[in-house]
Amino acid sequence: MQLNLLNSVTREKYGRKMYKLALDGGMTCPNRDGTVGSRGCIFCSERGSGDFAEKYTGDIRLQLDRAKQLVRGKAGDCGYIAYFQSFTNTYAPQEKLRALFYDTVSQPDVDILSVATRPDCLPQETVDLLAELNGIKPVWVELGLQTANEDTAKYIRRGYDIPVYDDAVKRLKERGIEVIAHMIIGLPCEDREDMINTARYIGKSGADGIKFHLLHVLRGTDLASEYEQGKFECLSLEEYPEILADCIRNIPSGMVIHRLTGDGAKRDLIAPLWSGDKKRVLNYINGYFRTIGVVQGECFE
Repeated sequence: MQLNLLNSVTREKYGRKMYKLALDGGMTCPNRDGTVGSRGCIFCSERGSGDFAEKYTGDIRLQLDRAKQLVRGKAGDCGYIAYFQSFTNTYAPQEKLRALFYDTVSQPDVDILSVATRPDCLPQETVDLLAELNGIKPVWVELGLQTANEDTAKYIRRGYDIPVYDDAVKRLKERGIEVIAHMIIGLPCEDREDMINTARYIGKSGADGIKFHLLHVLRGTDLASEYEQGKFECLSLEEYPEILADCIRNIPSGMVIHRLTGDGAKRDLIAPLWSGDKKRVLNYINGYFRTIGVVQGECFE
């Protein structure tokens, strides 16, 4: 098994384990406020995919302290990645972004700033700000591509086209900012080849890292209504690692894998229920990968 996993990469670079502190920047999303749409992406929870993020308080230092408390018992000697996860974290006036992000990187135990956003919410002045911050501490920008299939993108109500993603990656990379792309495995109407094509597309797009997410159905989402009407089925525990392995074979060997799967809040999880036991899932994935000998990048061209 040969994988370029985030934990190994950060340990080698920083000499210690890095923990993500999930944060809420107090923003919304153009796919919710009427600019692009009003109902959000079909799978997105009411907290904008930030179900594990510390709630916005207006005081980022307080949020950081609370997030640290969640890992303090297991952290030991570690560093922290301040991860703005909820909603769209560049969707605010420049003065707010500047104050928020500068206050974050000024904290001595924050080693990296990671900002989850949409490619259509990166005006040049925001890219310039992120580049400025990148000169102080490393900045990662996480983009929710989810799929390279435009028909699927319309179904999930992503709200932007592939060229918008390509342009955002290009402009961020020109300023030396690390880019991480998110993709979802198991989207309705997609077959294995569609998912492999998305992984391959991300691999060729210039992104530095990738996050793989299992499609999971959360209460209160439009996806939940589709699921309850029997319009699609979720992947099984046995199917997911098989497709994931194929995706990993089709990304560059040097691309950093930031996540092998994603899980939703158990209180809201409708399906697949097996995804609620994250430790079991990761053990199963790693065991399967060792058995078949997955080699990252072996099919990438």
